[in-house]
Amino acid sequence: MADGVLLRGGYRNRVERVGDTVRRTQGDRAEYVHEVLGYLEGRGWSGAPRYLGVDDAGREMLTYIEGHVAWDTAGQPADVWAHASLAQGAALLRELHDLTAGTPLAGEAEVVCHNDLSPRNTVYQDNGEGLRPVAFIDWDLAAPGRRLDDLAQMCWQYTGLGQPPVSAIEAGALLRVICDGYGLRDRGGVVEAILWWQDRCWRGMRELADDGDPAMIELRERGVIDDVHAAHAWVAEHRGVLEDALR
Repeated sequence: MADGVLLRGGYRNRVERVGDTVRRTQGDRAEYVHEVLGYLEGRGWSGAPRYLGVDDAGREMLTYIEGHVAWDTAGQPADVWAHASLAQGAALLRELHDLTAGTPLAGEAEVVCHNDLSPRNTVYQDNGEGLRPVAFIDWDLAAPGRRLDDLAQMCWQYTGLGQPPVSAIEAGALLRVICDGYGLRDRGGVVEAILWWQDRCWRGMRELADDGDPAMIELRERGVIDDVHAAHAWVAEHRGVLEDALR
């Protein structure tokens, strides 16, 4: 096995960099994910790593994309949270959805969704205008779905929604930037979809932790589940302000 450099992230998978490649434990839906990545490569889209096959240890091999990955929300460069970055991330997501709409990979759904969008799964590069999103990584949860669900997760994760010191008015403005960047016209269901994601997330993590899942137990001990639960309550409390901002 080639010696690699352990990369940060990967609550469930050990992720290593070996030369210009990334080696990861294959997920339960690896075959579908590899089809998605192969399709995106065939369309010439640079917003995802390329799938290169399986190494001698049975790990999937992907191209390594140079850049900054915002593993932790604290202490990140201001560019990560800048309006221009939020808008470009949303535009990148729109490209993914438009490329996969109506394809066999989307099945009867609207598009292929990434389903794990966050700054920690985004590669940022500075091409002269500051750090901007150029690619999404960690595609293990990719699946057919609705555009709105993917976009709502981005609205939550890329704005720290429900986490102080951002006010409801400020948060609403950030949601508007993302929806503008995506080009979403009908925004009536965005906040409802955010609440769905948050509720599903904290309940799912709690259930897995109660069942003995080591990764979820660690997140519970770190207070992550409580944080998501609190964020859900905050969004529910300020729902009216957030929805007004999107009208």
